[in-house]
Amino acid sequence: MTNITIFYGSVYGAAEALSEDIKQQLETNGAQVKIAENPQISDVEQAENILIVSSTTGQGDIPGNLEGLFHEMRDQFPLLNGKAVGVIGLGDSSYGDTYCGAGKQWSELLEELQGNVVKDMLKIDAMETFEPKEEALPWVDAWLTAVRG
Repeated sequence: MTNITIFYGSVYGAAEALSEDIKQQLETNGAQVKIAENPQISDVEQAENILIVSSTTGQGDIPGNLEGLFHEMRDQFPLLNGKAVGVIGLGDSSYGDTYCGAGKQWSELLEELQGNVVKDMLKIDAMETFEPKEEALPWVDAWLTAVRG
């Protein structure tokens, strides 16, 4: 069975709600899924496969509930040793260069930590997509297929 841990960064609840939709979709497809509430570095170390779902706040920043984990991982540098990783970034393209900035930061860090990027980051633009799961769920299906190899 494929085990996946979802880490979400949410400001107004969109990334959290999307994470729940993704969990349900993955479980329907036979995966075992955990959503890391109050994520710690130990959750990352114990995860077999990692999916980050993050909104962007401020000037391309990571939301507060996921920011601490990001900094802890950047400082401690726990190698992922080829664990499958994926990132879904939620943002607003009207912010220009900082669009999906949190997702971009996560993508870069996971690659530096030697995560296995099996599918390029999905960027969901709030200016174009009212319901993020419409774009996210097909991407998640393709990501899961890639994870399973």
